[in-house]
Amino acid sequence: MSNVLLEICCGSADDVIEAAKGGADRVELNSNLFQGGLTPSIGSLLIAKKHTTIPVMTMVRPRAGGFCYTDTEFDVACADAEQLLAHGADGLVFGFLHEDGTVDRERTKELMRIASGKPCVFHRALDVTPDWKRALDMLIELGITRVLTSGQESDVFFALDTIAEMIRYVDGAIEILPGAGITLKNVQKVVDATGCAQVHLAHHKTLPDLSVQNNRSIYYGGALYPPEDRFDITDREYVAAVRGRLG
Repeated sequence: MSNVLLEICCGSADDVIEAAKGGADRVELNSNLFQGGLTPSIGSLLIAKKHTTIPVMTMVRPRAGGFCYTDTEFDVACADAEQLLAHGADGLVFGFLHEDGTVDRERTKELMRIASGKPCVFHRALDVTPDWKRALDMLIELGITRVLTSGQESDVFFALDTIAEMIRYVDGAIEILPGAGITLKNVQKVVDATGCAQVHLAHHKTLPDLSVQNNRSIYYGGALYPPEDRFDITDREYVAAVRGRLG
């Protein structure tokens, strides 16, 4: 598996730095991984680029909850994309759908115009399209670089046959990047079963933040009340172990 590229999903500049130290070949930079990843800040991109040399793909996703955005949200996405590229992003990750779940051709085309030839990735919005073959045909026609997909299942491991079929179907016309549920334990089976040339995963460890210990009754989040005395960061050692497994 020595030719398999390892992409790590990151939620901060620290995540990117740790992923690079662990041997990642490429990263996808987001904010708010809890909601599937949203557009990162310019600051996180600048610091990630300052301390690493691997490609940093940046998410362009103005909100959580579906992929059919208002006109204002799409304007924000375009403005974010322009700024991310101007500050060193190596490519864009996005997904635009109509209300019926089909690919929004015009919005996808506009983001590609903004990218000006830099790699463009259509993310897991593909996994909720009603016909993945038709969606891939359109994305190939538009010139999208690759798609991030779990094979239209919640976990890649439940869609190995579908991902293998996707790879055969596109026949090299677009890159297929499997992601969701890939671990050190199953990565070899995923590669062997699908024939994929790259994988996408995330793995974090938890670190303490004792600055809130004076009042444990205070929460700054929403209804889920996540703990305020800890935070997650990419586990460099785990990344290195996956890199070692891939060869």
